[in-house]
Amino acid sequence: MAGRFVPRTTAVPRQNPAAAEECAPARTRSWTPPGPLDLRLVLSPLRRGPADPAYRALPDGTFWRATRTPAGPGTLRVSASGDGVIHAAAWGPGAQWLLDGLPALLGADDTPDAFRPRHRLVALTQRSRPGLRLLRTGLVMESLIPSVLEQKVTTDEAYRAWRLLLRTYGTPAPGPAGQAFAAYGLYVMPDARTWSLIPSWEWHRAGVDAKRSATILRAVRVARRMEEAAAMELPEAMARLQLIPGIGPWTAAETLQRSNGAADAVTVGDLHLPGIVGHVLGGNRDADDEEMLALLAPYEGQRHRATRLIMLSGQLPARRAPRMTPRDIARL
Repeated sequence: MAGRFVPRTTAVPRQNPAAAEECAPARTRSWTPPGPLDLRLVLSPLRRGPADPAYRALPDGTFWRATRTPAGPGTLRVSASGDGVIHAAAWGPGAQWLLDGLPALLGADDTPDAFRPRHRLVALTQRSRPGLRLLRTGLVMESLIPSVLEQKVTTDEAYRAWRLLLRTYGTPAPGPAGQAFAAYGLYVMPDARTWSLIPSWEWHRAGVDAKRSATILRAVRVARRMEEAAAMELPEAMARLQLIPGIGPWTAAETLQRSNGAADAVTVGDLHLPGIVGHVLGGNRDADDEEMLALLAPYEGQRHRATRLIMLSGQLPARRAPRMTPRDIARL
């Protein structure tokens, strides 16, 4: 008699941290930036919500970042001394890669002096934020995946999905032994294979609809090709990312702003940004993408920096409607 068929669930391998890497002494580096540097302003675009498992900002001005480098998982700790020197320590297989990329991460390749304010408010904001530089991680997938999660949902929904997926399928970050580090609960995001093995019901539980999860699955299948965009000029990098169905100008720009330090990557298709730019630069809070691009035309080549300064100006339009109600597809 044939045996009864019992369906098997898909097992996703949970990656275990290497104990030797956790307890190994940190690799360290000090670096003096070429000008004023505000670590909070520079690194804040990497933070995906207040409980991001891959990022911690401490009250003492220390910043922790866990990421997956080409050399493997790594954890980076960054702080600034009173004389402006940046001190970094790193752990894990990716430690040296992170330290080698520290200057680029903190905007060493950025050219803020090339920016010429064309509006008084933008000029005042630039003067009050001399430490703003555009970071460059050199890593595409770590910014692409959370950007896809943020498509057409509230930030709270996207942050929740990122948090759940990292804590369930990510790698506990390598770092110094001891309860103090363990309390941060840092995780390195999954590798491409692990992303591809996440079952459909786990995406659903995280509140990620089929369209966004399918986009991520298509991207991780060609992760190496996506990572090549980090070394491309902006037009070619935008085109490379948009070869993936489900990745449009909004997602590509949000990714390349972080991975490439792209000073001209404008976030077209955003729900709020056109109205903010229209309000600050043109007195029209109902501006669309076309009007936003026209207002930003004098900043050609530096339009992303211009929008960063506009967002930091403190002159955003007052909210006119309640916040969008988050959906909870996990209960459906």
